[in-house]
Amino acid sequence: MKGRVLIVAGSDSGGGAGIQADIKAVTALGGFAATAITALTAQNTLGVHGIHDVPPEFVAQQMRVVLEDIGADCIKIGMLHRPDIIEMVCRVLDDLAPNIPVVVDPVMVAKGGAALLADEAMAALRMSMVPRAAILTPNLPEAEALVGFTAGGEEDAPGLASAVLALGAKAVLLKGGHRDGAEVLDLLVDDSGAAESFRSPRIDTKHTHGTGCTLASAIAAGIAQDMPLKDAVERARAYVLEAIRTAPGYGGGHGPLNHAHTVGGNQ
Repeated sequence: MKGRVLIVAGSDSGGGAGIQADIKAVTALGGFAATAITALTAQNTLGVHGIHDVPPEFVAQQMRVVLEDIGADCIKIGMLHRPDIIEMVCRVLDDLAPNIPVVVDPVMVAKGGAALLADEAMAALRMSMVPRAAILTPNLPEAEALVGFTAGGEEDAPGLASAVLALGAKAVLLKGGHRDGAEVLDLLVDDSGAAESFRSPRIDTKHTHGTGCTLASAIAAGIAQDMPLKDAVERARAYVLEAIRTAPGYGGGHGPLNHAHTVGGNQ
């Protein structure tokens, strides 16, 4: 087991997204997952039925005790929900993890449509958390919300990705799953000006709950294992695609992925 990932995110009681998906993804790719839970959700495949915030001081305490003892090779940031939690997490990152790469998944809305980022938290996310990211992994609606304009078709992806990158992250993976079409285009750009396109066939399924959390954590596992960023993204995308393809079909709504497909007997 190589690669320690500290995951700072919310819990999904349905097991498909959030901390639960993060732990599964990191473990399935051979890493070690530790956690700091920012919020509890009552959630299933039909939606988010309730959110209970964890006090910011306790989020910080979870992070501190892990970093001071176990340490981390990468930190993955997911659901932060409120501005006071964002500011507290940033403070701990500055104090105890200034040189540890951070993967930021700017979680805003659940698959079922529930808001996971309070309106007043957007400015804190944009100004305080995004500039700390070694890589930011927004989907199209999240990217548009961050920069304040709407992109059109695939031809607008480079401009949108560049606008998000200008907010201060070292790299941006703009995910194209929300765009219509037979293919999914994800675009990776970094602050050196390099750009890489990743294309894959769209899988026609409603069982895609937790794909964003899973992809970001899979990338974090790769970074923690000293993989170059492009390689970490490639492996993470392949892992998520197979997890979608072999999804178990649980629940009446947007079902979870098969995070364990890398484990024998779970194909």
